[in-house]
Amino acid sequence: MSDTRHGLTLTAASAVLAGGFVIHNGDHLRRGLDVVDDGVVWGGTVVAMLLAVMLTLVVVRHPSAPAVATVGGLSIVVGVSAAHLLPEWGPLSDPLPGGDVDAFTWIAVLAEIVGAAVVSAVGLRILRAHDFAFRIADWPQYR
Repeated sequence: MSDTRHGLTLTAASAVLAGGFVIHNGDHLRRGLDVVDDGVVWGGTVVAMLLAVMLTLVVVRHPSAPAVATVGGLSIVVGVSAAHLLPEWGPLSDPLPGGDVDAFTWIAVLAEIVGAAVVSAVGLRILRAHDFAFRIADWPQYR
Protein backbone atom coordinates (compact mmCIF):
# COMPACT_ATOMS: atom_id res chain seq x y z
CA MET A 1 0.00 0.00 0.00
CA SER A 2 1.37 3.43 -0.86
CA ASP A 3 2.22 6.04 1.76
CA THR A 4 -0.60 8.23 0.48
CA ARG A 5 -3.07 5.41 1.00
CA HIS A 6 -1.65 4.77 4.50
CA GLY A 7 -2.09 8.45 5.31
CA LEU A 8 -5.70 8.44 4.22
CA THR A 9 -6.38 5.25 6.18
CA LEU A 10 -4.79 6.60 9.37
CA THR A 11 -6.75 9.82 8.96
CA ALA A 12 -10.01 7.91 8.50
CA ALA A 13 -9.26 5.64 11.48
CA SER A 14 -8.49 8.70 13.61
CA ALA A 15 -11.83 10.23 12.60
CA VAL A 16 -13.59 7.03 13.72
CA LEU A 17 -11.80 7.20 17.07
CA ALA A 18 -12.68 10.87 17.48
CA GLY A 19 -16.32 10.04 16.77
CA GLY A 20 -16.28 7.24 19.33
CA PHE A 21 -14.71 9.56 21.88
CA VAL A 22 -17.40 12.20 21.31
CA ILE A 23 -20.20 9.63 21.57
CA HIS A 24 -18.73 8.08 24.72
CA ASN A 25 -18.19 11.39 26.49
CA GLY A 26 -21.56 12.67 25.32
CA ASP A 27 -23.04 9.62 27.02
CA HIS A 28 -21.21 10.54 30.25
CA LEU A 29 -22.83 13.97 30.04
CA ARG A 30 -26.21 12.39 29.31
CA ARG A 31 -25.91 10.10 32.34
CA GLY A 32 -24.54 12.92 34.50
CA LEU A 33 -20.99 13.39 35.73
CA ASP A 34 -22.18 12.93 39.30
CA VAL A 35 -22.55 9.16 38.70
CA VAL A 36 -18.79 8.66 38.15
CA ASP A 37 -15.85 9.12 40.49
CA ASP A 38 -13.46 12.02 39.99
CA GLY A 39 -10.78 9.52 38.97
CA VAL A 40 -12.84 8.46 35.97
CA VAL A 41 -13.31 12.09 34.93
CA TRP A 42 -9.55 12.68 35.22
CA GLY A 43 -8.87 9.48 33.27
CA GLY A 44 -11.15 10.75 30.52
CA THR A 45 -9.30 14.06 30.57
CA VAL A 46 -6.00 12.24 30.01
CA VAL A 47 -7.58 10.35 27.09
CA ALA A 48 -8.81 13.67 25.65
CA MET A 49 -5.29 15.15 25.82
CA LEU A 50 -3.75 12.04 24.26
CA LEU A 51 -6.36 12.07 21.51
CA ALA A 52 -5.71 15.76 20.79
CA VAL A 53 -1.98 15.07 20.36
CA MET A 54 -2.64 12.01 18.19
CA LEU A 55 -5.11 13.80 15.94
CA THR A 56 -2.82 16.79 15.54
CA LEU A 57 0.13 14.60 14.53
CA VAL A 58 -2.01 12.70 12.02
CA VAL A 59 -3.56 15.82 10.49
CA VAL A 60 -0.18 17.55 9.99
CA ARG A 61 1.37 14.27 8.77
CA HIS A 62 4.09 14.39 11.41
CA PRO A 63 6.77 11.70 10.93
CA SER A 64 5.95 10.25 14.37
CA ALA A 65 2.18 10.05 13.79
CA PRO A 66 2.03 6.29 13.06
CA ALA A 67 4.08 5.42 16.16
CA VAL A 68 2.11 7.72 18.43
CA ALA A 69 -1.17 6.43 16.96
CA THR A 70 -0.10 2.83 17.58
CA VAL A 71 0.89 3.35 21.21
CA GLY A 72 -1.80 5.93 21.96
CA GLY A 73 -4.57 3.82 20.44
CA LEU A 74 -3.51 0.78 22.43
CA SER A 75 -3.33 2.87 25.61
CA ILE A 76 -6.89 4.09 25.07
CA VAL A 77 -8.10 0.52 24.44
CA VAL A 78 -6.54 -0.66 27.70
CA GLY A 79 -7.63 2.36 29.76
CA VAL A 80 -11.24 2.55 28.60
CA SER A 81 -11.63 -1.23 28.80
CA ALA A 82 -10.22 -1.32 32.33
CA ALA A 83 -12.46 1.54 33.44
CA HIS A 84 -15.68 0.24 31.92
CA LEU A 85 -15.50 -3.49 31.16
CA LEU A 86 -13.90 -4.84 34.36
CA PRO A 87 -15.77 -5.17 37.66
CA GLU A 88 -15.30 -2.40 40.26
CA TRP A 89 -11.58 -2.22 41.09
CA GLY A 90 -10.83 1.31 42.28
CA PRO A 91 -11.14 5.05 41.75
CA LEU A 92 -10.59 4.83 37.97
CA SER A 93 -13.40 2.31 37.62
CA ASP A 94 -16.88 2.91 36.19
CA PRO A 95 -17.98 -0.66 35.43
CA LEU A 96 -20.78 -1.23 32.97
CA PRO A 97 -21.41 -4.90 33.87
CA GLY A 98 -23.93 -4.90 36.66
CA GLY A 99 -24.33 -1.13 36.39
CA ASP A 100 -27.49 0.84 35.80
CA VAL A 101 -26.75 1.60 32.14
CA ASP A 102 -28.66 1.19 28.91
CA ALA A 103 -27.68 -0.18 25.50
CA PHE A 104 -26.58 3.27 24.28
CA THR A 105 -23.94 3.44 27.01
CA TRP A 106 -22.55 0.06 25.93
CA ILE A 107 -22.50 1.17 22.29
CA ALA A 108 -20.78 4.45 23.21
CA VAL A 109 -18.01 2.74 25.20
CA LEU A 110 -17.48 0.03 22.60
CA ALA A 111 -17.35 2.65 19.81
CA GLU A 112 -14.41 4.36 21.48
CA ILE A 113 -12.63 1.07 22.20
CA VAL A 114 -13.08 -0.19 18.65
CA GLY A 115 -12.01 3.17 17.19
CA ALA A 116 -8.85 3.14 19.30
CA ALA A 117 -8.09 -0.45 18.31
CA VAL A 118 -8.46 0.42 14.62
CA VAL A 119 -6.13 3.43 14.96
CA SER A 120 -3.56 1.28 16.72
CA ALA A 121 -3.80 -1.45 14.08
CA VAL A 122 -3.47 1.01 11.18
CA GLY A 123 -0.52 2.71 12.86
CA LEU A 124 1.14 -0.66 13.40
CA ARG A 125 0.59 -1.60 9.76
CA ILE A 126 2.33 1.61 8.68
CA LEU A 127 5.20 1.01 11.10
CA ARG A 128 5.64 -2.54 9.78
CA ALA A 129 5.78 -1.21 6.21
CA HIS A 130 8.63 1.11 7.31
CA ASP A 131 10.64 -1.41 9.37
CA PHE A 132 9.22 -0.08 12.66
CA ALA A 133 10.92 3.30 12.36
CA PHE A 134 9.66 5.72 15.03
CA ARG A 135 9.98 8.64 12.62
CA ILE A 136 9.03 8.04 9.01
CA ALA A 137 10.78 10.66 6.91
CA ASP A 138 8.79 9.98 3.75
CA TRP A 139 5.43 10.26 5.47
CA PRO A 140 3.08 11.97 2.98
CA GLN A 141 2.96 15.73 3.30
CA TYR A 142 -0.42 16.36 1.71
CA ARG A 143 -3.50 18.00 3.26
